Amino acid sequence: MDKVLARGSGSAAARSRPRTAVVAMVAGAAMVAATIAVATSASAGTTLGASAAEQGRYFGTAVAVNKLSDSTYVGILNREFNMVTAENEMKWDATEPSRNQFNFSAGDRLVAHAQANGMRVRGHALLWHQQQPGWTGSLSGSALREAMINHVTQVATHYRGKIHSWDVVNEAFDDGNSGARRNSNLQQTGNDWIEAAFRAARAADPGAKLCYNDYNTDNWSWAKTQGVYNMVRDFKARGVPIDCVGFQSHFNSGSPYPSNYRTTLQNFAALGVDVQITELDIEGSGSSQATSYGNVTRDCLAVARCNGITVWGIRDTDSWRASGTPLLFDGSGNKKQAYTAVLNALNEGGTPPPTTAPPTSTPPTSTPPTSTPPTSEPPTTPPPTGACTATFTTNQWPGGFVTNVRITAGSSGLNGWTVSLTVPSGSAITNTWSAQASGTTGAVTFRNVDYNRQVGAGGTTEFGFQGTGTAPSGTPACAAG
Repeated sequence: MDKVLARGSGSAAARSRPRTAVVAMVAGAAMVAATIAVATSASAGTTLGASAAEQGRYFGTAVAVNKLSDSTYVGILNREFNMVTAENEMKWDATEPSRNQFNFSAGDRLVAHAQANGMRVRGHALLWHQQQPGWTGSLSGSALREAMINHVTQVATHYRGKIHSWDVVNEAFDDGNSGARRNSNLQQTGNDWIEAAFRAARAADPGAKLCYNDYNTDNWSWAKTQGVYNMVRDFKARGVPIDCVGFQSHFNSGSPYPSNYRTTLQNFAALGVDVQITELDIEGSGSSQATSYGNVTRDCLAVARCNGITVWGIRDTDSWRASGTPLLFDGSGNKKQAYTAVLNALNEGGTPPPTTAPPTSTPPTSTPPTSTPPTSEPPTTPPPTGACTATFTTNQWPGGFVTNVRITAGSSGLNGWTVSLTVPSGSAITNTWSAQASGTTGAVTFRNVDYNRQVGAGGTTEFGFQGTGTAPSGTPACAAG
């Protein structure tokens, strides 16, 4: 794919068909508001970034590093935006051109510019079926899975602490009416590949928000939208560490802004994830284009967990869809009607964001997926009073694993619990969620965290961990207190 023409995350075939995406981020929206407000030097109400910050949100843009020598481009960037996304510089082909040989120079340059100018950075994108380096074409199955997880781990580790939100997985669902996964080489490594990617990203960069990003998911009635929604709902129920959903929102006459766009954002947010508008561009001109931009902005502001908006480029001439003049500034850098519509909408205000951040993974309540049955059957009756039992499911791949542990309380319930198991020699735990671990190898004890301390009589809770090497086996020991 021509990276000069296709600056969006989509394929060449998708250029004629607009896209949509949702992203989620914020380490605590109140903190975001304070941080962004401090970061911008402009007065609130006069620029996009400053006005968004006044609403506890961000306003960002995609940046091509090779344009940082363009004074007009950089002038607008530094004045108007407080979040940046790399157009191509952090994708797989750019960061790992040869297997296990990484090149972060372009991405590092963007991060340095952002840090020097008080901007945050969205990482885009760790895994995508497009723009893969040529060497991945010779891999499949477990070999590709190992390379995939290694790539996520190495890139996220390099940028650890510098990325506000990662698009961990990009465009994994098919277009059309099936609501099914795209049949990519990544999907062919196993249906759990997206989950494995999110767990690896959490282990490598635990402070970043982890997002799923896609296009043509703006309309709530579309099958693709429902497919993504069902995946996110499943992930939240099982404690898979997903924090946000990104809506690309590439609109034109063939796929215009939908009237139920706000409903889509609200319904995803109700799952307990942040939503973000990640690659916004709207083809057209004049008042019609301005109206659509204003509507999108108001819809985001009406949803408390909509963290912000990113437009996919600065000037019309910078756009991957330049002939459609889809951005907020014309080719000379002048503000368009659409710019004024967005700024006015930001200054009208909206629903305040949450004042505290939710847990990075919600305590799951559903049973493990049927695709990975437990290694031992859960008890058919609750354990005795004051007791508990634990079972687990494991996804194992060459060199690593993810294990989910399910705890079942006895007839009097639990007010605290511990689970003990043995991690085999040569293996090690690299990340734990919804529990506190006493070590990384050998005999390891997991204790509850605050939000899953109490488990009702006969009820269940879950936690999980990721590791290198071979997963534990046997039946873990569970104790109350």
